[in-house]
Order: sequence, then structure tokens, then C-alpha cells
Amino acid sequence: MSSKTEVYCQTEFGVLKEVIVCKPQFMEIKEPINQIQQSYLKDNINKDLACEQHNLLIEAMEQHGVNVYHLNANKQFPEQVFMRDSGFTIGNSLYIARLESEIRQGEEEELSNYLASLNKPYHRLKQGTIEGGDIILAGSTIYIGASGRTSHDSMDELQYEHPDLDFQWIDFDHSYLHLDCVFQPVSDDLALIYRKAIEPRSLEKIEKRFSLIDVPEEEQFHLGVNILSIGNGKIIALPMNKQTNKSLEEKGFVIIEVEFSEIIKSGGSFRCVTLPVLREE
Repeated sequence: MSSKTEVYCQTEFGVLKEVIVCKPQFMEIKEPINQIQQSYLKDNINKDLACEQHNLLIEAMEQHGVNVYHLNANKQFPEQVFMRDSGFTIGNSLYIARLESEIRQGEEEELSNYLASLNKPYHRLKQGTIEGGDIILAGSTIYIGASGRTSHDSMDELQYEHPDLDFQWIDFDHSYLHLDCVFQPVSDDLALIYRKAIEPRSLEKIEKRFSLIDVPEEEQFHLGVNILSIGNGKIIALPMNKQTNKSLEEKGFVIIEVEFSEIIKSGGSFRCVTLPVLREE
């Protein structure tokens, strides 16, 4: 039997080497679970356009040396494109999520079967619920979002599995779905933030570690925080989030603009649709 292939992630901004995605061919807003989905419920999703834009993201990643794995979509799961929630990687451990929303339960099995086919090792948590959109990596500190979709006992289990890491519980407004919609580091000392959504004591925890770039309200609605860092100061972002992109460029980052307007109708953007399994620091 061949040995298991490597998994590793410890930040949101190391050089992205391997990532899992799932084509949005069955994407649909069936039961709105956030304010963005509610806004677009009537128009819903143009699946062909969503697939075209998803391909643009894949092309951008591949052009920068990322190996992209493709999990086959299952028509039973209209939100399966948001791969980040189905799993997450901390250090050398790739975890299968425990999804809270009933409409998404079952995606975990799809992912675990696919990881087995790739010969990637993975772990299952034994208690609570936890979704990858609430897991933010910052080196020795891991921020866990109290979204209502991730429970505190899951964080306790992760702390037990990683005793050398500092897990910080972040309280925020549940209407913003996951922590990665309102907070995301782009370097060791700089992060994107939407302060309005985060409880004051939790915001203090973040401010102790990071200088912050404030994302304006309109650009938060267009998921300005939910960029994808691919390493070496390069960030994939939406063209429409002009102020956030300008602020990042002023800090020395290279912005790779990819049109993603159809997919964000369902409340997720570049970080949400990608599951990194290997980054180099």
C-alpha cells in the first residue's frame, strides 16, 4: 500500500500548492440561510454562468502553480461548491467537518470518499458541529467563529488534538454566516475586517494581533473579506470591491481580479469555494 500524501496548512496566506474545489453545476438557493441568499432568492443562480466564473478561478490558481483537485458535484447538494465548509486543514491534520445545516449534511461523506481516492489522510471529530468557514489559521493561533454553525465543544476537541496551539473563540453576528465573511488575515500582522459584525471583546483579541484593513459595508455585502491568498503577496479578489483592493495594493499586495458575481449570490466567495490541503509557509 502506498504511503499517504502530504497535507499541511498553518496560515491563510502561505504559498498555496494543493486545493480541492467542486463545480457549481447544481448550485441553487433552496432555503436562504443568509441575507445575501435572501436578496437573490427570486433571481436565483445562473448555473452556466456560475460554472464559467468558477473555471476562471481555477485558471487563475493553475496559472500561479496551484494543483487543483476536482470533487465531482452531487445534485443532492446545491451548496457543495462551498468546499471550505466541508473540511479544513490545521497543521498536518485534515479534518472532515460536521455540518450544522440539514441541507448540507452528507457533503462530509462526499469529501471523505474523495480524500480516500486521493490517498490523503483525514480525521473525523467526534462531537458538536463545526464548519470550515469558521476556522481561521494564523500560525500558532487559530480563531474559531461562534457562528451558531460551529459549537464550542468542537473547539475543545481541536484544542485537545493540538495542545501547542492557541484557540481563540470569536463571537460575531450570526447573520454573516461564517467568520471568514468578516475577518481574514492576509499576512502575519495584517487582516481584513468588518468590525460591525464582531463583538467588542472578540474584536479586542483580533486587534491585539493584527493591524486591520476595514472593509466598507457595501463591499462586505459583496464579500470583500472573503478573498483567497495564494502566497507571495498575491490575492484573488472580486473586481467590484475597489476600495478593499486598493487598500491591499497600497500595502504591497498583488491583486488578481476574477469575476465571481454569480457565485457570491449564494453568500460565499473565493475562500468559501476552496479547500486548501497543502500550503508552504
